[in-house]
Amino acid sequence: MFKPDSLLTNSTGKVLFYEVASRLPIIDFHNHVDPKPLATNQRADNIYQLWVQNDPYKHRAMRIYGIPEALITGKEATDYEKFLAWAECLTHTVGNPLFHWSCMELQQVFGIYQLLNTSNARHIWDASQELLATDKFRALDILKGFNVELLCTSDDLLDSLEHHQALAHTETGVTCLPSLRGDSIVSFQPDWMGQLAIQTGIKINNLESYKEAVVNRLDFFDQAGCLLSDHSLDAGFNFISTSESEASLLFMQLIQDGVLALADLVRLQSHMLVFLGQQYAARDWKMQLHIGANRFTSTRLRNRLGPAGGYASIGNTVNVHAISRFLDELDTVELLPKTILYTLNPADNAVFASLTGSFSQDHVRGKVQFGPAWWYNDHQEGITQQLIALSSYGLLSTSIGFTTDSRSILSFVRHDYYRRILCNLIGAWSEEGKLPDDRAVLEQLVANISYHNIQNWIKK
Repeated sequence: MFKPDSLLTNSTGKVLFYEVASRLPIIDFHNHVDPKPLATNQRADNIYQLWVQNDPYKHRAMRIYGIPEALITGKEATDYEKFLAWAECLTHTVGNPLFHWSCMELQQVFGIYQLLNTSNARHIWDASQELLATDKFRALDILKGFNVELLCTSDDLLDSLEHHQALAHTETGVTCLPSLRGDSIVSFQPDWMGQLAIQTGIKINNLESYKEAVVNRLDFFDQAGCLLSDHSLDAGFNFISTSESEASLLFMQLIQDGVLALADLVRLQSHMLVFLGQQYAARDWKMQLHIGANRFTSTRLRNRLGPAGGYASIGNTVNVHAISRFLDELDTVELLPKTILYTLNPADNAVFASLTGSFSQDHVRGKVQFGPAWWYNDHQEGITQQLIALSSYGLLSTSIGFTTDSRSILSFVRHDYYRRILCNLIGAWSEEGKLPDDRAVLEQLVANISYHNIQNWIKK
């Protein structure tokens, strides 16, 4: 089980966590939480729906353990049957962060300190049912219990944002803002572009009109309080600087033929990424680049469950020249927005940490951020190595902390997990003489990384 001092192995780290980090609010600047349950302050029907249904991390572990897909995402199995399948798997996740997270979720949210297994699953199911019937287990109340101040969801350019707008007009104590997931914009799918034309009332017949329609929706997001964009630049990302005239010809060819050769598609996408980066800078949005996923693994699972079912893998190391050329094209015209670089391949930690010093702006701390350990790296070892790389090649003191990147509102316990690891590392460095034994200095460092840096960095 998860003990009170878990992950805290030195006295200085314990003081920093209990007296500083654990008391600070949470700003989660990248997640995939559905805003609808928040807008309605929804109550889940049962613990499976709240805890397992929307968590691909758990689904992935169940597949590895051999649980049949029917008991993971199947529609014929009951919620209790799928919960029981997770109970069978949980004890076998030892060593994986899921073990710690799951224990923390049960303890911090439900007050359940038993280790879930098939023997006690019915008891835990019944006990949680009683709790879920109370108002303190509505979606927003759970977030308040985690001390969440702000969360930014991931939203397609065509999303209505109606739930964010509803939340903006109520006193909830939790601010929920949209952030733009911009991948659709550079995918150029005909159906999606057709919907964009309908929503904006702009006939898309060339690159100029396409950009006009995109800007129309960017303005809509801006008015809804959007502060960040996000692009997934998967393994193999390349960048080719492309002029407006060349991109216009490629877009016309795409409309006429419905397809482009791969090299031409890269050119058109590169041009649009630069255009979007400039638009983000003009609105003072922050640009997130998630780099290095290998999303095309099991065709069978992808066809059955869609592109985001938890079965992607780590991809090849980054093409640092491509990323650098992209950022430099924006920086050259002084339209590089504040940027967060996330890597899925830990072999790139030093590369990404060093890039934080390659682009800067007067009076802006941490213009380019090496983002927190992401996805397959958000475990104790991955978080520690990200912090060490950033401190070695950049400035740890300017770090903007952690984000859940999750679809489950229970996953906000991961901020507690991250802060424990952060405090333990800084505490160990202090006790080893690598940092000063100065309480005020250490407390300020922890407070800034946990909360104050992102609070200041994300503002318009």
